Amino acid sequence: MAKVIISCAVTGAIHTPSMSDYLPITPEEIARSSIEAAEAGAAIIHLHARNPQDGSPTPDPSVFMRFLPVIKQNTDAVINITTGGGLTMTLEERLAAPMVAKPEMCSLNMGSMNFNISRAGDRIKTWKHAWEKPYLDNTTNFIFRNTFQDIEGIVEKLGKGHGTKFEFECYDIGHLYNLAYCLDRKIVEPPLFVQSIFGITGGIGAEPRNLLFAKETADRLFGDQYVWSVLAAGRHQMAFTTMAGIHGGNVRVGLEDSLYIGKGQLAKSNAEQVAKIRRILEKLSLEIATPKEAREILALKGGDRVGF
Repeated sequence: MAKVIISCAVTGAIHTPSMSDYLPITPEEIARSSIEAAEAGAAIIHLHARNPQDGSPTPDPSVFMRFLPVIKQNTDAVINITTGGGLTMTLEERLAAPMVAKPEMCSLNMGSMNFNISRAGDRIKTWKHAWEKPYLDNTTNFIFRNTFQDIEGIVEKLGKGHGTKFEFECYDIGHLYNLAYCLDRKIVEPPLFVQSIFGITGGIGAEPRNLLFAKETADRLFGDQYVWSVLAAGRHQMAFTTMAGIHGGNVRVGLEDSLYIGKGQLAKSNAEQVAKIRRILEKLSLEIATPKEAREILALKGGDRVGF
């Protein structure tokens, strides 16, 4: 088995400040949490930005630039910037920071979908900020747009324009076929870093048989041209990433995907989640990839060729 790449998604654009006091909000918090996650064993750090005043997702490149150089100066981790952004952002806004930063890696969603996170705040009785509840409630009438034209445009601008590779986010089996279409048309090039995502309402459910089916489908479509990784939302995070490791996959954890470290117990940091999955995988006799090894596996351009 190859070594396991651990990715850590530090803050995301799904959870809101009222859900956890441990969610990184400010550039300083995002930088510190990223550095801690890298020290705990994450080879890849996946990043969104937030408005420092109220914690809302922001596409502003100037906010990203307050934490990207700090992370780079203090870790060797691969920095992976979102092109998904936040649920209310235009495609142009979603690309604003990546086009400035020119990172080694960006996420790339492989299909349009209903993306419903309205139940995420069910337990919240008092909201810290006025934007939070409407932001979640409005997702019952939200379509997350990622057309073939959008996908090809992102690859053209970032991939061919700046040498950025992609974490291809596949929320459903159909997204794997969308990626296969792009591979067949030579829009994308191997090795493909395929992130299978489970448990988002609107995407494939977090059932073990679905994880196996996703792996079998990717094997048929991509053969030896891809590297597989898994993330699962909420309470499914650790179980599904453990299954991924057992089946030869890589893993993603982080407070973007789950706010918890155990049943009813909020994670106090991203590093806590990274350390837990690392312990589990090492107990299973699996080795953890360093950032250098992750770069080799994924054929990345190197941290010296980014824009920050």
